[in-house]
Amino acid sequence: MDGSERFPYSPLPERPRLRWPDDARVALWVLPNIEHYEYKPALINGRDPWPRMPHPDVLSYGLRDYGNRVGVWRMFDCLDKHDIRSTVSLNFGIIEHYPDIWDAMEARQCDYLCHGLYNTRYIWNLPEDEERAVIRDCVDILRKANGTQLNGWFGPAVSGTLRTADIAAENGIGYIADYYHDDQPMPIRTVHGDLVSVPYSMEINDAVVYRYQTEGEEFERMIRDTFDVLYAEGEESGRVMAICLHPYLYGQPHRVKYLDRALGYILGHDGVWQATGTEIAAWSREHWLPQLEPHFAQFAGESSHA
Repeated sequence: MDGSERFPYSPLPERPRLRWPDDARVALWVLPNIEHYEYKPALINGRDPWPRMPHPDVLSYGLRDYGNRVGVWRMFDCLDKHDIRSTVSLNFGIIEHYPDIWDAMEARQCDYLCHGLYNTRYIWNLPEDEERAVIRDCVDILRKANGTQLNGWFGPAVSGTLRTADIAAENGIGYIADYYHDDQPMPIRTVHGDLVSVPYSMEINDAVVYRYQTEGEEFERMIRDTFDVLYAEGEESGRVMAICLHPYLYGQPHRVKYLDRALGYILGHDGVWQATGTEIAAWSREHWLPQLEPHFAQFAGESSHA
């Protein structure tokens, strides 16, 4: 499918009203990206994950390793303080390699958004049978680990192919975070029925802003400013806000206080539904997407006669 088929266009002002549970203005999902990076990747697919120097790149690897040794525990403490049930964007290799982290996530009843197996194994350029095997294996890993069906998919290191959405739906996955094109959930058409696109953010994302030398105080301001706009707009029609985090960055001792302050600010407002990706997708599939279909049909008809 091309883009026009995969995700139908919808101008925001013409949509029906989105109403969240208890008439909340904003559905907030908080996403720690808990990742495993291979020290010496066996597969170099699409790009070299450690391009700074010949392998091993100890400096880059060590920063990521800090997240799983130290930063994740500091971040868990911060999220626990605010009683947040997070959606973990999880490299499923964590389940095997870091059983203490897995136990901690299970104890917190985290929701799991599969972020592939390792963050050094990309989906780009994989043949169809290999991509299908990767996604199927991740579904099987979670089922074996805790007996549940995998609900969400987000490509490792934001990688994917034109087939990814179809293969995800084929494997019983209900929502996807590979698209960053809206502030409300949208349907993603596949040959196996619609997925729900739950808005992920490349703006309120510490790994992205870090590349531009954005530090804690500025990131906190970005979070607050984003929330203020979405909260005001949400009085008219509900919005989704994603806060996308990485323990190796905002689990650092000089940054975690800014995450703490930003979360306290948001959760100090009424009308915030702190939800998981699975909860947002399920609500949207039952209550929101059916409202959109007549709107899509009307808009498509008007466009064809323009």
